[in-house]
Amino acid sequence: MSVTALSPYRLGKARELYNIFNVFNALSWNFLVGSIITLFAMRLGASSTYIGLLSALLYVSYFFLPLGKLLARRFSIVGVFSFTWIFRAIVMVLVVAAPFAEMAGNRDLALGLLMLGVMLFHVFRGIGMIGNNPVLSELAAGPDRGAYMTQIQIINSAIAMFAGFLIAITLGREPPIYFYSIILTVGIACGIFSGALMRKIPEPPGEENGTRVSLSGIFRKALSQPAVKRFAVIFFIVALVSGISRAFIVVYAREVFLQTDGMVSLYTVFGGLGNLIIGLLIKFLVDRIGAKPIFIVCVFIGLFSMIPVVFFPAGAVNNMTTAILFLTFLFFVLNFGFLGAEGIAQTYFMGLVPLDMMMNMGILYFFIFGVAGAGGAFLAGLFLDILTGFGITVFLAFKILFAILTVLTAVALILQRKLTPLGALPFMGALEVMFSARDLRAISILDRLSKTRDSHEEEQLLGALHNTPSKLAIKGLLERARSPRLAVRLESLRAMEALETLNEDAEKALIADLINNPFTTAYISARILGNHGCFSAIPLLRELATSKDYMLAGEAMIALARLGDEAFRPQMERIILKTNNPRLRIMGVEAFGIYGSPNSLSVLLDILKIADPPPYLRDEVTLAMAAILDIQNQFYPLLVRYLEDHALIVTLAMDEAESAYEFYLSSHGHGRGRKKDPEFAFYAKQAKAFQGAVSAFIREKNGAPLSRWVLELPGNMAHAVVQVVLSEALLDDEFCTFDRLRLLIVHWAAHELRVWTKKMK
Repeated sequence: MSVTALSPYRLGKARELYNIFNVFNALSWNFLVGSIITLFAMRLGASSTYIGLLSALLYVSYFFLPLGKLLARRFSIVGVFSFTWIFRAIVMVLVVAAPFAEMAGNRDLALGLLMLGVMLFHVFRGIGMIGNNPVLSELAAGPDRGAYMTQIQIINSAIAMFAGFLIAITLGREPPIYFYSIILTVGIACGIFSGALMRKIPEPPGEENGTRVSLSGIFRKALSQPAVKRFAVIFFIVALVSGISRAFIVVYAREVFLQTDGMVSLYTVFGGLGNLIIGLLIKFLVDRIGAKPIFIVCVFIGLFSMIPVVFFPAGAVNNMTTAILFLTFLFFVLNFGFLGAEGIAQTYFMGLVPLDMMMNMGILYFFIFGVAGAGGAFLAGLFLDILTGFGITVFLAFKILFAILTVLTAVALILQRKLTPLGALPFMGALEVMFSARDLRAISILDRLSKTRDSHEEEQLLGALHNTPSKLAIKGLLERARSPRLAVRLESLRAMEALETLNEDAEKALIADLINNPFTTAYISARILGNHGCFSAIPLLRELATSKDYMLAGEAMIALARLGDEAFRPQMERIILKTNNPRLRIMGVEAFGIYGSPNSLSVLLDILKIADPPPYLRDEVTLAMAAILDIQNQFYPLLVRYLEDHALIVTLAMDEAESAYEFYLSSHGHGRGRKKDPEFAFYAKQAKAFQGAVSAFIREKNGAPLSRWVLELPGNMAHAVVQVVLSEALLDDEFCTFDRLRLLIVHWAAHELRVWTKKMK
């Protein structure tokens, strides 16, 4: 069976079963070998070395994975998984008997039963875990791999909080020791049920082609790959620090702060809350920014969580309020950081390793986890006993231990920078996303978009993405751009248009849309490519400028103008003069305004002469000319005012002339000693003649005085083509009837007079 064999329906059903399995599995774990085992051992008077050895058994289980692999060759992976999960719960009956041995006065037997039961639990667990990665990898197949894997972590965290709360209530303040047996019995029942439920999960793929690789061969092959080797070193350090810190904060709270079993169990609830919150954050972010930056952030938070332990003042230990607040913070942040790091490390590893090598490489992964966790937990317990044996207080011993762990974590952080990105955002880019309200809102919308099956809701969400532009949305928008519903495709392209930048995939998709979807969405793609500076699209846009789809042809011309394709402008002028399509002509006129070439002024004037022009064409022509003359922003309000009341043409034009002349007088007055300066005398003459020339043009429709005034502009003040074209237009009787054009020329001339005045200062 391949990882693609499960249909969407079967995959959904399998995930539902696996989620239920995880609920009971998490209950079983927390009631059998969670912090309750450490509390039970301490209740029996166990030493730090014993606690360390007990914690190490958690990781020893990973050394039995090869045995699980051998069994998986003869039996089904799910069968091995289910059988061992049931028996790992059953063997904990030995630990259920331990409280009764203690009550009978035989503490050594109680400690022995505890150690033996936990050891057998982890032996069976290690054998069964050979199926963990293949099952999870198959169920997490698809684009939501990271999110689904994190969802499993969230389920486990939520159940851990619930179980911790129940344990805290049950244990309270030093309850009778047989209460531990009651809790363990419930854990066994949950474990047996979860193991039986596992049988219903679909069988994952086995080893490819039945090949068999030795353990040493697995290690050699993995460690010969630099990316895997680098990850192995970093993961070893992280697993070492995580295993020690999370195992011994229970001892730290019990021995240093003298907290009761019930209080320590309550702190584990806050630890579960930290794990739950980081799981939710990872699920929210991992498929958008990648695993690497989240891995780094989690390790950094883990580092931050241990520093207070190193510097916690001795005088505050006996302050109950301070102790409770500090331990609550410690359990929360430590689990937030290191359990988050462990969870995202597995996601990263599964992205690093090919699917056909998942089982073999999974053995390597868990071996690293096992060696680091088991060795670290045992050595840490031994280290604490040695320090206290030399007379060092437990408080100081923990300071030394956590100082060492802090240094190791800092080393892991330094090494993490060289991890293979696996498509993740750069670290600083990921941080920007994490602290950007816009990007986080976009991710939330994308998550809702991925779940919706309602096309109308799709449109609404895509509209929201248009108002929340984020580069993280490109992939989701490209998927929706292939929707069978036109309205959805239009909204997705509209949202894409609002993005600041496009990646290569987006540009390719838009170019393909130009070719394949005329008369529907191609015109929007042309606009987006032009707005985002996609120069590779120029040859195709040139071809489409003559398309039968006039909207596409018009947007193609505007896009070419935005891309600065000056070579195509003469051909565009011929297209616009030839066409009878009013919309295409308006869009072409807009393109000329974007080009900003004075050589297009004569073409625009020719368009004004067209008989029976469509509505707004003359407005667009006038505004395009204003853009070429570089006065569009100033002229636009004046044009709007004129269009509100055409009778104001004389008033508006004369106001322009009068205000420009007053600006000249306010700067230079009547000469102020410069009358003998020939250049100044010329400017003064021009300024004085301006109002009269404008009056003759506006009131009498006599453009000759203003035409001479324009031609007399110094060469360094106006473009030669502009002077020639406008001076000729002033003498053309036909143009004297176009009030928009007359108002534009007067405004431009007034603008030039202001420019002279400023340069003369």
